[in-house]
Amino acid sequence: MEKLSAFVLRRKGLVGLFAALAFFVGVGATPVAIQRLSEVYAHPGMPAFDANQDIVKVYGNGGYQRPFVPVVVLPEGWRADASEEVIGRAFSAVAARLPRSRVVSYADTSDPRLIGSDGRTTFGLVFPGTYSDGSPPGGGLGETPDESPVIVEAMTPHLPPGAEVHVTGLDTLAPSVDAGGVDVPAKIGVGVLAAVVVLVLVFRSALALVPILISVLSIFASFVVILLLTMVMTVHDVALTTMPLLGLGIAVDYSLLLVARWREEQACGFRGDEAVHRAMAGAGRAVLFSGVAVAIGLATMVVLPVPFLRSLGIAGVIIAAMSVAATLTVLPVLLALAGRRLDRRAATGRRFAREADAGRAWSAWARGVVRLRRPAALACGGLLIALSLTALGADLGLPESRDLKTSGPGRDGIAALTGAGIPAGVITPIDVLVTGDPAAAVDRLRRVEGVAAVLAPATDTWRRQGTAVVSVLPVAESGSAAGEATVTRIRDGAPAGVRVGGNAAQSMDFQAHAYGAFPWMLALIGLVAFVMLARAFRSLLLPLKAIVLNLLSLGAVIGAMVLLWQFGWGTAALLDIQPTGSIGEFVPLTIFAFLYGLSMDYEVFVLARMREEYDRTGDTHQAVVQGVGRTGRLVTSAALIMFVSFAALAMTPELDVKVFTSGLALGVLLDATLIRGVLVPAVVAMMGRWNWWLPDRAARLLRVAPSPLRDEAPLRTPDPALP
Repeated sequence: MEKLSAFVLRRKGLVGLFAALAFFVGVGATPVAIQRLSEVYAHPGMPAFDANQDIVKVYGNGGYQRPFVPVVVLPEGWRADASEEVIGRAFSAVAARLPRSRVVSYADTSDPRLIGSDGRTTFGLVFPGTYSDGSPPGGGLGETPDESPVIVEAMTPHLPPGAEVHVTGLDTLAPSVDAGGVDVPAKIGVGVLAAVVVLVLVFRSALALVPILISVLSIFASFVVILLLTMVMTVHDVALTTMPLLGLGIAVDYSLLLVARWREEQACGFRGDEAVHRAMAGAGRAVLFSGVAVAIGLATMVVLPVPFLRSLGIAGVIIAAMSVAATLTVLPVLLALAGRRLDRRAATGRRFAREADAGRAWSAWARGVVRLRRPAALACGGLLIALSLTALGADLGLPESRDLKTSGPGRDGIAALTGAGIPAGVITPIDVLVTGDPAAAVDRLRRVEGVAAVLAPATDTWRRQGTAVVSVLPVAESGSAAGEATVTRIRDGAPAGVRVGGNAAQSMDFQAHAYGAFPWMLALIGLVAFVMLARAFRSLLLPLKAIVLNLLSLGAVIGAMVLLWQFGWGTAALLDIQPTGSIGEFVPLTIFAFLYGLSMDYEVFVLARMREEYDRTGDTHQAVVQGVGRTGRLVTSAALIMFVSFAALAMTPELDVKVFTSGLALGVLLDATLIRGVLVPAVVAMMGRWNWWLPDRAARLLRVAPSPLRDEAPLRTPDPALP
């Protein structure tokens, strides 16, 4: 690190020129890169996804799309089986109002399973090809246009007086999403504003703007790389969110650590390039190891067979690499040239003079944790383990109607269906694509256990280009365990030429592909992280502890998400939105991708400083107190910035974004408080001299100096507050 520091400081002008060039090229490249990003959440190679794509290609609707389910209750004295013509006119009116739609009712099939036990209740399916606002089919739950008013308006004139029409379906039952509010870019701006406020409070000078500058430079330079990648591969637009969020977090973290260490060296009497060299020797090494560990960890997401997750991993690697590069090259030059001028106001005050000492509040906190290390570890660890065990019950599938709206037209429709003896599973049909004559396939599908009805009208909206699309209506909703079992039986019993698609089947395929490889990804990350951290800390146990605590932190976050979104503990009170009964199939993976980098940063910053203090004093307890005292304010400040950013994004109208970003906010909060503030110092204090052990053979393999076990050496001036 000393060589790198000397290299960049000897070439200040050249480094500044390259930084300016990277910034302006990045500003120009960013809008071009954004336009080239893919918006398609494709999962090629997954059977249900491929089937759904072909269904939409041929028929213009269906597949992954969730249908609207109009429920008609005829007045007293009317029977549905004697009213085919009336029912047919009503549903034909819907088809006329929604172009390219695929509609089915009792009038098309004469299937008695579409009529309730009361004889007056019947239902049908409406798959809009284009919504009334012109948007294409599909979209996240609760984010598709609500066609209920259009359907009711179209059907009512063709039904007898006194007939009731209720439109239900998962989208009509989904929690209401406010279409207003501030957009996502503006809320990222809220995060930037929070960063400025927090950094001003930390530095009390213009130096607070330096980490923001490094972050902006890193983000724009990253988009240059993204633009180059889009020329040779498909990059998903998930990078558009990943870059600013991770850039704001990681680049500010690294800059904050290096600038704080430079101020510490200034307070100790070092000036000019010497202060920068010393800061780089201490904090620069931690930044490098943290950045490499984060980049390699995120790179392992490329092994997941899901394109948009690969793009997430690639974007994370790029922003981590650029953040490290900017922090270790541009930032030292800024500090050497303008650091003291930017920090002039703080440097003249008593606050700056105290930079040479560890923070009093955090040192006092660390002493308390060390003194009560066993009960602190037991209480904190017990809570996190309990949350992690809760995570084992996470529901990643589709939500069920019982977990959605409890009132409104959609709920009235479900009540009318079930009240007439029709199973609720009919609102979650399974689209099946059949090549050739569908008669044999339909007959076989009807005999599958758990199937309520099979709809295959012989019309041109259901049969095209030598294929037929068949809607299989399950007894149990496809988001339930029983519904998924029905999907599996349909697949197992499907004859040749039958491809099973639909919302549930695609979700099941995604989970099998993504989470089937997830344990291997975790194992690879763990191995890489262990080697990197063993070199950084010159220890065998500290990296193992870091990996275990990071996994515990992830498990606790998922457990908290289960309580918040699946069980609904406080969701309405905190976010003013009804829980959905599931946390979403993509949430654990994407939360891991974001939080892995941030939590690794915090871990390395704290433990690297503890290692440095132990090498200086030979006393574990004092190393804990000094390590937390020196880094506690930095970790808390960095975490506060990210918490505000994610909390602001949790107010975004999109339901998926609400779930995802609320998990990130919770994760940052748990990691910076319970993990880094309590569990890390408590466990290190309990492990004593074993923290620092690195035998000769392992040291030779890692190519670092060994760290043999040794007796704890008391300080010349022992801290009386420590046991």
